[in-house]
Amino acid sequence: MSYLAPSEFVTKMVDAGESKIFMSTRDTIIRAYMAGAILALAAWFAVTINVNTGQPLIGALLFPVGFVMLYLLGFDLLTGVFVLSPLALIDKRPGVTIGGVLRNWGLVFVGNFAGAFTVAFMMAFVTTFGFTQGPDKVGAAIGNIGEGRTLGYAAHGAAGMATLFMRGMLCNWMVSTGVVGAMISTSVPGKVIAMWMPILVFFYMVFEHSVVNMFLFPSGLLLGAKFSIMDYLIWNEIPTVLGNLVGGLAFTGMTLYATHVMTLPKRQVDRAAKPRVAA
Repeated sequence: MSYLAPSEFVTKMVDAGESKIFMSTRDTIIRAYMAGAILALAAWFAVTINVNTGQPLIGALLFPVGFVMLYLLGFDLLTGVFVLSPLALIDKRPGVTIGGVLRNWGLVFVGNFAGAFTVAFMMAFVTTFGFTQGPDKVGAAIGNIGEGRTLGYAAHGAAGMATLFMRGMLCNWMVSTGVVGAMISTSVPGKVIAMWMPILVFFYMVFEHSVVNMFLFPSGLLLGAKFSIMDYLIWNEIPTVLGNLVGGLAFTGMTLYATHVMTLPKRQVDRAAKPRVAA
């Protein structure tokens, strides 16, 4: 599978974060837009499977196809740059600033939302025959998800908010592990397997992913679900974004960096920056 040692792929993570910070606005938006759209299609696909089969495990097994496609194509999710971009700042790469990290996050958020919303509109249009009738069973299921994961949390008050935040943390622990999975192998099969496993866990466990929710909740609103835009923002998207940030950086980015880069002598770090070419 052409496996790279941890010190090598963690250095690749830092390099990737640096490149994303210096990427042009145009390229950042395009890559984020396509990532949001592809992940939204995968979420629609998974919900369709769940509705038609009644087996959530099957949907979870197949949902990672969207994640794999978008990362093999070099696109970017907010959950990924939450982990990669700060590592370049922590590693003190020349020219990397807090402002650059925040700029990257903001552009990727906008691009992801635009892509996910595009697919949300298409899904709502398709499942209602151009808004001429009520949604089909897949559209209805997506609307129910939006209600349950906004008003459902709100019904529990502070405990609901804490639960939502923690689900966001758990989500990006797994999703960012999938992002790293794309870097631990130099072969396509190795990358696919490494990405697939943690994404399967996150989706089946119904953790909260900010970009998936950029599709699910606007879809519900377009289909007439009984929750508001403010419900979506306050009782899902904003706490989910914060949970994704904390979980991904704390459990994946910083832990890998602290144990595989910060503890290496300088000579080993320099060597790790030049990954070996597999035979």
